[in-house]
Amino acid sequence: MYRIGFACQYRHPDERLAAKELESVERAFNCRSTTLRWLNSVAVEQAREKLHAVIAHNLEAQGRLLEYVGELPPALRMLRLSSDLLPLYSHPAVAGFYREPAVKASLEQGFARLGERARALGVRLSMHPGQYCALGSDRPQVVENSLAEFEYHADVIRMMGFGRRFQDFKCNVHIAGRLGAEGIRALWPRLSEVARNCITFENEEKTYGVDACLELADLAPVVLDIHHCWINEERYIAHDDPRIERILESWRGVRPTMHYSQPPERLMALGFSAVRKLEMAELLEKVSKRELYAHSQRMWNRWTNAYARGFLERFDIMIEAKDKNLAARDFYRECMAEEQTGSG
Repeated sequence: MYRIGFACQYRHPDERLAAKELESVERAFNCRSTTLRWLNSVAVEQAREKLHAVIAHNLEAQGRLLEYVGELPPALRMLRLSSDLLPLYSHPAVAGFYREPAVKASLEQGFARLGERARALGVRLSMHPGQYCALGSDRPQVVENSLAEFEYHADVIRMMGFGRRFQDFKCNVHIAGRLGAEGIRALWPRLSEVARNCITFENEEKTYGVDACLELADLAPVVLDIHHCWINEERYIAHDDPRIERILESWRGVRPTMHYSQPPERLMALGFSAVRKLEMAELLEKVSKRELYAHSQRMWNRWTNAYARGFLERFDIMIEAKDKNLAARDFYRECMAEEQTGSG
């Protein structure tokens, strides 16, 4: 059975509600954060209270989001957790707070409950450190900061009871930094066992495409992002491209996950059809390639949806769109309609 997932935040389906009402409903499912600047601007106790409050909210919110996903059809039970769960966890100025015995015990209990619920509900989980996690940097301090940030995610994964075996949880990064795959290979022994069990490498639009990720396939799985690949190579990777088999092999028997997004809907206002293939040469006559990087609200181009569905037999698909669960729902409905048509 395939799965279709969404990333980090909940969007309420009743769009007739006023913006403030929607925000109020969605707030209960979505993480909050804070900044080091704010924490430094108040008394120590006030800063500690803020961190406790944000963490408590985030654990409750991700719990609600997990329960919501657990009530969806099995094919939609896949979720990327937010990296904002524990604000500033890897920052040296705040790390001491998280190492306090009482704080550690509370976090371990809270995340253990999340992990137990995910397993009970059959929800496939993942995380995705942000763009500043540059493991392939040629700057030593950036590497140290990136390792700390990735190990923060590994700590969350461990507290949830995952990371015990290869790819029981996916934690995805891009190959970022001047040293690229070579730099990552050099620091590989420094990653914890949990990190090595969970890490995946995703191709991106500019420097490090699919081929660069495959250089690390002996270490960790490759996450194919078909939107990034389309921009990078200026063509859609074929379903029977020989590299697809190498990507599948990198997962060592675990069902792979791929990422799927579309460029913004504003392309329709420029004359691009929702039912035709988006040809790169035509697009670049009207927009820059950088304008194609942004994610759409929904999965508006039906040709590209049909193309993506062609991977579902062998891949789970993480939808990356601004409307989150609503975009994943729409894509799933198209999949179901196609299956019913095919069986009819």
